[in-house]
Amino acid sequence: MSELKHTPLHTLHVELGAKMVPFAGYEMPVQYPLGVKREHEHTRRACGLFDVSHMGQILLSGPNPAEALETLVPADIVGLPEGMQRYALFTAEEGGILDDLMVVNAGDHLYLVVNAACREQDAAHLRRGLLDYEVEVVDRGLLALQGPKAAEVMQRLCPEACEMVFMQHGHFTLEGIDVWVSRSGYTGEDGFEISVAAEDTEALARRLLKEDEVEAIGLGARDSLRLEAGLCLYGHDIDTETTPVEAGLIWAIGKPRRRGGERAGGFPGADLILHQVAEKDHRRKRVGLLGEGRAPVREGAELYDTEGHHVGRVTSGGFAPSVGQPVAMGYVAIEASEVGTTVYAEVRGKRLPMTVSKMPFVTPGYHRG
Repeated sequence: MSELKHTPLHTLHVELGAKMVPFAGYEMPVQYPLGVKREHEHTRRACGLFDVSHMGQILLSGPNPAEALETLVPADIVGLPEGMQRYALFTAEEGGILDDLMVVNAGDHLYLVVNAACREQDAAHLRRGLLDYEVEVVDRGLLALQGPKAAEVMQRLCPEACEMVFMQHGHFTLEGIDVWVSRSGYTGEDGFEISVAAEDTEALARRLLKEDEVEAIGLGARDSLRLEAGLCLYGHDIDTETTPVEAGLIWAIGKPRRRGGERAGGFPGADLILHQVAEKDHRRKRVGLLGEGRAPVREGAELYDTEGHHVGRVTSGGFAPSVGQPVAMGYVAIEASEVGTTVYAEVRGKRLPMTVSKMPFVTPGYHRG
């Protein structure tokens, strides 16, 4: 573990009694003494503070950076208003997904947040594809304040940020510290993601943890929260073998980028992806799955139909504290993808019934204004 990188909050994690594990090249807290289940429940009930400083933060600068980025992603970046952010996908020539990311229109440049494990390859991908643009990987901390009481906390410390709605982004001063804040997150709850200079990250985290509503939350609860919210984890639910259409991410393909749109195509894999969008010509689909009893169904479990035919595989799964039963996501053949269909997950030699379900599994708490 000595070769692993540390975020600016490493000392604080150890001080708080976190169980540290390797994750995406970093030593990260998987849980604190509160435990994964109670951390999960606290975030749904009040407010959790997550260290997501391992994520990659990239500034893209140059002439018309939105037009340039559209050569690598199918999202509508040109139409993204200043001060807003949008979910996007780096696609491959074969139609698969290289990474998912958030893109902010910061005025004279774009601010991207990419997955930790993909940071170096994403930066290289941008530099290869956009030769005349500056691609700067910035060394900053990133904190996620998530939960139904996140706005109450921010109202006391940075009331201007509370004027934003879901997917807005701005620059503010929080307790004398300059921060970049977006009203978004990865839990399905209202919340804020706060980018801060590395040297100020620990002081800001300690200040937030002084608020009665706030508890430190580890990667374990972050994973169960995002699963309940029906959100994909790169390398598990989406990867280079999966197209955006198969993944149920058609909404991430901007209407101007589709067939008949004013800027149709022009991104890697466009022919296959736009064909799948228009013709609904794909053989498998990401679905939600609800289990019975208490036994969780984990990633990798094979799925079968009522006649014993193999129809798919689970890509994320576990017991959902907010739902009170096992939930999972996975890919199934189109013929087994209708909501209400019963499939069977093989777990330790037994086949456990699961029902294809809509997602998310919990009602989102995003603040849309």
